[in-house]
Amino acid sequence: MSTTASEKNGTWRNWGGNVVAHPAREVTPASVEELAAAVRRAAEDGLKVKAVGTGHSFTAVAATDGVLIRPQLLTGIRTIDRDAMTVTVEAGTPLKRLNLALAREGLSLTNMGDITEQTVSGATSTGTHGTGRESASIAAQIRGLELVTADGSVLSCSEQENPEVFAAARIGLGALGIVTAITFAVEPVFLLTAREEPMTLDRVLAGFDELWAENEHFEFYWFPHTGNTNTKRNNRSAGPERPVGRLAGWFEDEFLSNGVFQAAQWVGRAVPAAVPAVANAASRALSARTYTDIPHKVFTSPRRVRFVEMEYAVPRAALVDTLRELKTAVDRSRLRVSFPVEVRTAPADDIALSTASGRDSAYIAVHMFRGTPFQAYFTLAERVFTAHEGRPHWGKVHTRDAAYFAELYPRFGEFTALRDRLDPDRRFQNDYLRRVLGP
Repeated sequence: MSTTASEKNGTWRNWGGNVVAHPAREVTPASVEELAAAVRRAAEDGLKVKAVGTGHSFTAVAATDGVLIRPQLLTGIRTIDRDAMTVTVEAGTPLKRLNLALAREGLSLTNMGDITEQTVSGATSTGTHGTGRESASIAAQIRGLELVTADGSVLSCSEQENPEVFAAARIGLGALGIVTAITFAVEPVFLLTAREEPMTLDRVLAGFDELWAENEHFEFYWFPHTGNTNTKRNNRSAGPERPVGRLAGWFEDEFLSNGVFQAAQWVGRAVPAAVPAVANAASRALSARTYTDIPHKVFTSPRRVRFVEMEYAVPRAALVDTLRELKTAVDRSRLRVSFPVEVRTAPADDIALSTASGRDSAYIAVHMFRGTPFQAYFTLAERVFTAHEGRPHWGKVHTRDAAYFAELYPRFGEFTALRDRLDPDRRFQNDYLRRVLGP
């Protein structure tokens, strides 16, 4: 899972293949000082500036025709503070490398998403999350960050230092500056027991409140055109460690979940009429299993099948109604949806532009196989989500604008006022930010 880019013709494409940009130049700074100098030079040349990690956002949040900053040389752990239980990491560090480095130190993040290819700055800036009853998004675990602002200054932010910037910049969309380092809260590495089990959709929805309340981390996948789901419950465990066996892991996580699933997507794209039958078979292919391992081996999974995605956060209390309405809408349409729908939850947090800002949330993610027309499906889904005051993931396909967000985010004006102060000339502006934040 990597960024697709061409050095020869200056074309940049995101991982999903649905966003293309033509930056005037690319810069790969080896230090914060070099990055700050690149921002100052861009200002002298009248160019906009955006930083891009692995390009895993499906929106144009990182696209620019100005200066594209690539942070792949800004990687690694700066410091570990075992008294404060924090780790400071360079912004270009991929999550998978951070997870491995923390595990070697006997440490772990409390919660994480299921994909680890993103850089830490890209994942947090767009609000990447996992699922959790009490534990929130990756950005909610930030205790400090370093930011290069529009004039090339380097700003340190925490609850004690520049607290108003810290409150917003944890999920800043790249609109306030370029994040160069992040300090995360960590804890001693622990064990999770994962219980994966097929379950009917009716059973999941009827018992959703109980399933959510009884498990630290609960999520499920519903297969459209079927009444079937695959559920996953992760809870802390005293051990012993019982990881998935190498052969079983390869068969289920690589052969079935990636290899066979890839083939099923090819069939569905070529012969849409076959999708319901393929979905029914896919929903029954995975059997129940239980295993115990360290967090990053339980929370995360390999995703090798490329797709395009839309995800909305709705109030958790509205999840069941929202999903039932989505199912009814799909069933009544002529759509053929070959990708499962992913459902997760997160508690309310205090980050201005977090999709869980001020409210307990449930996330519903819809996907389409890369190369398959997705507009009709996403339009239908978005109509359902917005009817329930849905907030779209900042890095996933949506059509909402600043007027919509001003109504749904109580602290939206606080964020835009801070942007006016930190970036009055809109050095970090692009078309996407103009749409979602205003001019």
